[in-house]
Amino acid sequence: MRADLSPVIAATAQWLTRAYPSCGGALASALCEVQARQAVTVAAWLRHPTMMDAALVGIAGPGGSARLDRIGGSDADGAGADGTDAWRSWVDEVVASWAACLLADPGLAALAVARLDGVDHTTGVPMEFRRLVAPDPRDREAAALLRHPDLLAPVAELHGPRLRGLLGPGQALTA
Repeated sequence: MRADLSPVIAATAQWLTRAYPSCGGALASALCEVQARQAVTVAAWLRHPTMMDAALVGIAGPGGSARLDRIGGSDADGAGADGTDAWRSWVDEVVASWAACLLADPGLAALAVARLDGVDHTTGVPMEFRRLVAPDPRDREAAALLRHPDLLAPVAELHGPRLRGLLGPGQALTA
């Protein structure tokens, strides 16, 4: 039984960076990926705050990217018959939606990072999400598509209200 979210984080970040690729060369691509991973990590830890939650995702699976692919206009149907797109089954739609919300709104991202205190995944782990909550101009340029609120809106709107409700004042951290 897997008790960590690394497959979900890796697959969901990959989906985001494919749907909203970097603007530039290798450095821009790396900066874009870091921002996507930070947003997805925060979203995954909020969505599945305990080790038991993570273990249950490992058993049941996160759901896959089918609906996200349709919304994003991806041509993923029929692809991967040779197993090259097997990673798509580890994409978590809610985590992708929440990550899109965080990428579009650094203020919301800062609030989300602050809510991570006490989540099982952060115990004994130094947390630094600067590129997510305080992107510099180079980060913003590299991830122009990944952070564009209008482009992210169809994905963010899927589960964004639930995230905002979770992060509202006085809300318990349960997803």
